[in-house]
Amino acid sequence: MQTKKSMSRGRLSGAVAVAMALLFTPALAAADVVLDWNVTMLTTLSGLSPFATQRFAAITQLAVFEAVNAVTGEYEPYLGTIEAPAGASADAAAAAAAHAVLKFYFPAKGAALDAALAASLGGISDGQGKTDGITTGLAAAAAMIALRANDGSAVPTFYTPVPGPGQWQLTPSCPPAGGTNFHWGNVTPFGVPDVRDFRVGPPPSLTSGEYRKDYLEVQAVGGRDSVRPQDREDLARFYAAFAPASWANSAARQAATAQGRSLSENARGLALLNMALNDASVAVFDSKYFYNFWRPETAIHAGDTDGNSKTDPDAAFTPLITAPCFPSYPSNHGTASAAASEVLQRLYGPSGHDITFSNAAVPGVILHYTAFKRIVEDVHDARVYGGIHFRFDQEAGARQGERLGHYIYKNRLRVAHP
Repeated sequence: MQTKKSMSRGRLSGAVAVAMALLFTPALAAADVVLDWNVTMLTTLSGLSPFATQRFAAITQLAVFEAVNAVTGEYEPYLGTIEAPAGASADAAAAAAAHAVLKFYFPAKGAALDAALAASLGGISDGQGKTDGITTGLAAAAAMIALRANDGSAVPTFYTPVPGPGQWQLTPSCPPAGGTNFHWGNVTPFGVPDVRDFRVGPPPSLTSGEYRKDYLEVQAVGGRDSVRPQDREDLARFYAAFAPASWANSAARQAATAQGRSLSENARGLALLNMALNDASVAVFDSKYFYNFWRPETAIHAGDTDGNSKTDPDAAFTPLITAPCFPSYPSNHGTASAAASEVLQRLYGPSGHDITFSNAAVPGVILHYTAFKRIVEDVHDARVYGGIHFRFDQEAGARQGERLGHYIYKNRLRVAHP
């Protein structure tokens, strides 16, 4: 087994595990029904875009929370319309809610979902409590599905770029229609009133020293033929295939299991986390298409047009990782990861963890972390060393994500009776 060290801008992010830990291994989430269905959910959503994944994950986990919380009453509700009879099973409610949401959106995966539901319900004693729990879960699922029926996510729109220095242009991954996810900044958020309240400030001027510094960094380390440390290249490839929802939900399950969190705590924690992930991406697309800032590959090809005498062009520059088809500033992965980290730190503490990631798409690379912020720092490096973001894209995303994650944790699903 190949062993690799993961560094965060010169600092060790943790000892590397020597045994493969598969991302969706059920053993990682065997503590309770809520964690089990989080694994099932992510398996069901596999292959979707990160943005669709985050939306469906938020719907699912909020339905699970609302169902469980209707039984336990430990937290302020999200909807406030779901009631559970006394004695209803919270386990049955959680399983029924997750199953109903996922089967509604993904009927083609119904057989696997039905099998998962049977396994969950099979461990619950038959009786009125089980029946009432199932009814509660179905009600929570139906309410969440209805709430999100017209949230602006269904009809994609595309952006037609405008030429000029600093302006985003089509990159090789783009369809002829133009920039993708142009509509995503207008999707109704789950946890914040208005994502425009979290819009970042503008990117640095093309003639500034900050722009020059970050331009030269990505030009030096982010190209397909650049010389860079092997562990940074591993990170770039790893996090290109490991979206924020993947790492954050895996980390939450591992931390919750290690700390012995209750079913109700896990339902709340995963709902907060996935609300933050979704809303971070909505906020970042509002910012992206507000500024329409070019990707590093476009900037480096046109370095002689930016008015900065110290940014020499390189027409042959090709990023290590293929850039997504939308503007660069700020980084979506950076923003969503920072929002997730903020919520995770407040739920489980900032450090002292034992979090391991692996990904079948990047065999041989196993990452181990003891602090959530180290994950975010590696994500930032991954996008720069992958050649698809400037460092200031990442830094702006971190600020945006931290603010948004803090808002959601502070204002949503609070303890009912402190």
